[in-house]
Amino acid sequence: MTEKQVPRGKAMDRKRKRVIHVIVSVSLIIAGIVIMGALTATKSQLEKVAPSVPIPTVRVTEVTTGPQTITIRGEGTVNPLREINLISEVGGKIVRISPALVNGGAFSTGHVLLAIDPVDYELAVTLAKAQVKDAESNLKMIQEEALVAREEWRSHYSDTSRTVEDPPPLVAKKPQLEAAHARLEAGRADLEKALLNRKRTVLKAPFDGRVSKKFVDLGQYVAPGQALAELFSTGAAEIALPLEDKALFWFDVPGFTPDEGTVSPATVHAEIAGRKLTFSGKVVRAEGKVDEKTRMITVIVRVDRPYATKPPLAIGLFVTVDIEGRVLPDAAVIPRAALHQGDIVWTVDDTGILHFRPVQVARHQGEEVVVESGIEDGEMIVFSTLKAPTDGMTVRAALEKE
Repeated sequence: MTEKQVPRGKAMDRKRKRVIHVIVSVSLIIAGIVIMGALTATKSQLEKVAPSVPIPTVRVTEVTTGPQTITIRGEGTVNPLREINLISEVGGKIVRISPALVNGGAFSTGHVLLAIDPVDYELAVTLAKAQVKDAESNLKMIQEEALVAREEWRSHYSDTSRTVEDPPPLVAKKPQLEAAHARLEAGRADLEKALLNRKRTVLKAPFDGRVSKKFVDLGQYVAPGQALAELFSTGAAEIALPLEDKALFWFDVPGFTPDEGTVSPATVHAEIAGRKLTFSGKVVRAEGKVDEKTRMITVIVRVDRPYATKPPLAIGLFVTVDIEGRVLPDAAVIPRAALHQGDIVWTVDDTGILHFRPVQVARHQGEEVVVESGIEDGEMIVFSTLKAPTDGMTVRAALEKE
């Protein structure tokens, strides 16, 4: 074998291997293209779907219509119906004082609260009685003298032929009789005054009540006109309620509103001694003028026997009063949150469609609104908020019952 023959055989082998590699690579590429085409042919086409818009959820409540009583609420302080200063009309030393005459003490009508030493006034009564007796005796003497004078006058004319005439006033002692009568009347007046002053030494309670303040004590000398104690009655209490002028349209005020003879009942809510109590009252009058600063009218509510319960409706207590006003025959009470600007409510029908509904509002009562018309019984109204509400939009209603 020659040297040139060996390298030529090796070159042929390398050439053959390259051909095989090319054939295999081309086969793999063709196979991949075929498989890709088959997969593409069997692939399903994706459809374009518009995203769904979320339906907002709102809270709704069912409306109930029927007779509704308008309630007017006010606040005020409890004051006594009567409050006086117990004043002495005579002077003297206090010799007796009632155990009830202390700050907060309770008493009834006619109860003796205090007594002043009556000795000087009893002596004055005795002296006045003596003066009356003396005046009566003097009058009788003058009457007898006048009778004798008239008899002498008649007897003198009977002895003559002249006609009998009435004696002159001086002869009949008319001036003396008039003076004697005057002295007797003056004596009797002095006696009545002395008796009255003696009676005034005993000071009695003019009504059922309590003592606010006591200013004197046993053994103290008091002068006429001096205040001895401050008293207030417990027969009734009054509460002054400043109210808006338009609030008086809904209830009757005796002597102020047109409806005469009717009484508007009221309920007084108080909290005392750790307890919440209610008392029944009535509207009795208005002060009859409008406050120049607040433009309010003060209405007076009276409560009878405020101290009949324990704890009582104490004087000075700050209370809340609900006055029962007129009755609307077919109205609805809705939450204040359900009323929107312009007296509009949102209603939701059975299909979930939101509707704007104008209503006629009778009165706002705290967190509630009394609607006189515009809503039907059983309708669903919305009392939650929406960012951009529109009339006719679809909502999802969530019913809430109070």
